[in-house]
Amino acid sequence: MNVVFINTSDSSGGAAIACCRLQRALKKHLNINGIILTQEKKLENPSIISLTPTRWKKQMAWFRFVAERLLFLPHEKSRDIRFLFNRGIVGIDISSHPLVQNADVIHLHWINFGFLSTNSLKKLLSLGKPVIWTLHDMWAFTGGCHHSGKCENYQLSCGNCKFLRNPCSDDISYKDWLLKKRAYIGFTAIGCSKWLTNRARSSSLLANCYIDSIPNPIDTVTFCPISKSQARQSLILPDNKLLILFAAMRIDAIKKGFIYFEKALQIIKAQNTEIAFEIEVVVFGSGNCDMLKQMPFPVHVLGHLSNETQISLAYNAASVFVIPSLEENLPNTIMESFACGTPVVGFDVGGIPEMIEHKNNGYLSVYGSAQSLAEGINWVLKNNTDGVLSKQARQKVIDLYSEKVVASQYGKLYEKLLNNK
Repeated sequence: MNVVFINTSDSSGGAAIACCRLQRALKKHLNINGIILTQEKKLENPSIISLTPTRWKKQMAWFRFVAERLLFLPHEKSRDIRFLFNRGIVGIDISSHPLVQNADVIHLHWINFGFLSTNSLKKLLSLGKPVIWTLHDMWAFTGGCHHSGKCENYQLSCGNCKFLRNPCSDDISYKDWLLKKRAYIGFTAIGCSKWLTNRARSSSLLANCYIDSIPNPIDTVTFCPISKSQARQSLILPDNKLLILFAAMRIDAIKKGFIYFEKALQIIKAQNTEIAFEIEVVVFGSGNCDMLKQMPFPVHVLGHLSNETQISLAYNAASVFVIPSLEENLPNTIMESFACGTPVVGFDVGGIPEMIEHKNNGYLSVYGSAQSLAEGINWVLKNNTDGVLSKQARQKVIDLYSEKVVASQYGKLYEKLLNNK
């Protein structure tokens, strides 16, 4: 069986990580020959093929990205939402690429930022091959936004979009929604979380699609528990402190909720709890680190980590991982932390409640409440001295997210689609 996976990048963002992990899991456990077709290649992996191997093609990809942004610029409500909405007007046609032509199954992941347009998708769907689209956000079934929040306009036909400067019933969200409606011939949509799957099922755009839920996989050998002392020694972190971890691809991205993390730590400090003097903070990710200067506890900045062994060490070194994200699907970070036996505190939003079992493997905080986040951090630090939370966190991953479990689910789906072709 030949499967071609399609994603904008091979390493930037959660979807890229999930796509590469799925390709490896299917190869390892089912011997499925999967090749990843990507616009931006950074990893030295022969199973990843770049569509921009030359300097000229890289420049063209950059121009497409800029063009996509310029098409949205006259309509955007503010700079804060610039990358939260993609029109899908600019993209390349990959339907005649040999890997696509020879594939038994086409497996889409995240394809925005000038990689594939709605018209590009139409041409892929017209090939008559089984197409699976693993949804990492809502873009596939909205008029352009990646997460709609409380807005439910996508259930009908979008329009009156909150991301636009002048929303109305026939604004660009409605027009771009119509383009998708004309392009979608029918495919299989897979939500990484049950939350996203339920949202997809409520969208009229996907009314003719088969929709199901399969989580992302994780390598439970690479991400596994080791002694905290060993992990801290490797990363040159103090061995006698309670280390609170915050991690994100961009730590300053608004939706990652760093401001709530900082406020929660301020609350812990102000309450003078008996453990406050033991606390220090660990942060990894890229972005503006100036925001860390106001933290109430000493901060250890690990910078951007791309090596999975180093990432695993960071989770193992932490006493608790905090994810105050305001919008999430099924975060790889929670999965990674659990696999390393580190409990997680996060808001009750998106797919996070499917992962964090309140007071079983972490703490589910009230959405948008720094006070509740602080209570969760305190609770985990005080209630995991016997390691029970850590064991239950690890078991959750083994049962639901391990490579073998997820690969088996996708393998059965591929066979089903090919048999029904």
